[in-house]
Amino acid sequence: MAVRSAQGPPMAADGGSPPTLEQIVRVAFDRNFSDVHLGVGERPRFRYRGDMILAGLDVTDPGTFRDWLREIMEPAQIDRFVQHKEHDGSFAFGFVRVRINLLESLQGPAMVLRLIPQTIPTIDELNLPQVLKDLAQRPKGMLLVTGPTGSGKSTTLAAMIDHINRTMKRHILTIEDPVEFVHQSRESLIRQRELGTHTKYFKTALRAALREDPDVILVGEIRDQDTLTTAIEASQTGHLLLGTLHTNSAVRSVERMLGMYPPDEQDIVRRAVADSLLGVISQGLIKTVDGKRASYHDVFINTDACKDYILRANLDEIEAIMARSGFDGMITANQYLANLVSAGKVNPEDALAASLRPGELAQTLRGRT
Repeated sequence: MAVRSAQGPPMAADGGSPPTLEQIVRVAFDRNFSDVHLGVGERPRFRYRGDMILAGLDVTDPGTFRDWLREIMEPAQIDRFVQHKEHDGSFAFGFVRVRINLLESLQGPAMVLRLIPQTIPTIDELNLPQVLKDLAQRPKGMLLVTGPTGSGKSTTLAAMIDHINRTMKRHILTIEDPVEFVHQSRESLIRQRELGTHTKYFKTALRAALREDPDVILVGEIRDQDTLTTAIEASQTGHLLLGTLHTNSAVRSVERMLGMYPPDEQDIVRRAVADSLLGVISQGLIKTVDGKRASYHDVFINTDACKDYILRANLDEIEAIMARSGFDGMITANQYLANLVSAGKVNPEDALAASLRPGELAQTLRGRT
């Protein structure tokens, strides 16, 4: 195995034995790649700034793939993957931690490794909305970070947890699938639990958390009605509840929560959400003009006016409030994208492609030229 220059493939076979998984991950780490994609019958690839690039290695055979699995998994875990065809987990090499996802595909088993920085970036380093610092100081309520897979939700939540950990004396309890960023207790006491290793279900771990004297609870993902019900209860009984949803806008996140319940329960749930929700930060990633990536945000803060619209089931009006409530820390995704274009950081075409309302954004951009 040899590492080539930036102009050529990141790796190249030397005609001998295949590289170890640790060697492959080391190249990804050294070259600042975000993910490693490996599968039987496929040529290994890396993800770099959103693009998939070949690693310069031969097609992976079953024996090599099994050897790679043995580097990061116990025999019992491999047996469970063979039985269930899927696996989520994490593993710490000496130089980086990775999130593991295994799957069975048409050509055979495959894996995706997401590299997790060992140093947790701060809210300022990530250029996140400063209102997150204010929300992190709230004694109770529910705050959601939403966005598609790969949009940086886990990193944003880790930065918020780290901010609390460094600046406040709290008991922080996390329930994750899997544990990605590893925190050390500082001003706060922090305990991290991993689904499948330390608990079987999000909902049961969250229910138990209410009896474990936490101030802050992080739920990796709110997946179902039972988990959401317990999350709302926690946020109403003196806990700050942080969680994620897979939605692509702040307002759609509120709709998604309400949609988890049958029609005859909507009124009760709407009141509970209006009372407990602090805000929603929806985010995405977009390519910048210099070939890197920047985040953009859709920030909803649940002010008294917004609570009234939630109670009246008039969610469409909330986005109009967001657009004119920058003094409360709110901003729409289109406003954020327009600012990136105006600053010369993002091409207009890329901003329009990322927007959920490209017509509205196009009109805004025309007005600024």
